[in-house]
Amino acid sequence: MKYDNILSAVFISRPNRFIAEIEVEGKREISHVKNTGRCKELLTEGAKIYVQRSDNPLRKTKYDLISVYKGQELINMDSQAPNKVFGEWVSNGGFADNISLIKPECRYKNSRFDFYMEADGRKIFAEIKGVTLEENGIVMFPDAPTERGIKHIRELCQCVEEGYEAYVFFIIQMQNCKYFTPNRKTHSEFADALIEAERKGVNIRALNCTVKSDELKIDSPIEIRL
Repeated sequence: MKYDNILSAVFISRPNRFIAEIEVEGKREISHVKNTGRCKELLTEGAKIYVQRSDNPLRKTKYDLISVYKGQELINMDSQAPNKVFGEWVSNGGFADNISLIKPECRYKNSRFDFYMEADGRKIFAEIKGVTLEENGIVMFPDAPTERGIKHIRELCQCVEEGYEAYVFFIIQMQNCKYFTPNRKTHSEFADALIEAERKGVNIRALNCTVKSDELKIDSPIEIRL
């Protein structure tokens, strides 16, 4: 996926989870933060960031915070991006050949999954999780407890029981990493649910991305250690 109107900026502070104070084009401005996660290890004072300028005069904020440098690594932190790049990846044949249907935000009973797909008779549900947390090359999810994430995983187990294929895709919003693992320290119940889901037949995948100031694109699978 491509972004337009991208500008280099500097992060100053984050008064709340929705907005950040930034310096852009020599001025102090307010930017919308497109990620409500904690991201404390990313949004540090003085960090180099990239923001997207909006030309919509009705918006309260003129900018969206898209990505941030952590050392030499550029990390995309747009929480809407993983679903978009996954959809592009599937459409371009990255997941399977002969995809005949891609349906985002698909309802199934009392659930809503990020994607429903069909290919050569296969009926597939998939949940997408964006990953921005990294420590010493190890990428992890979640960065905060997520009961919603556990609910999704358990519902995917029900899909498998009823004859569907089910996947959890962790979209790593950076490129250089060693492997993915659930963040047991932050939410052990999520880690346990993921292990149980794999045991029941849910497929767990992790994909890293190439990240540029104005682009995010799925690159390749990475190792998973549950």
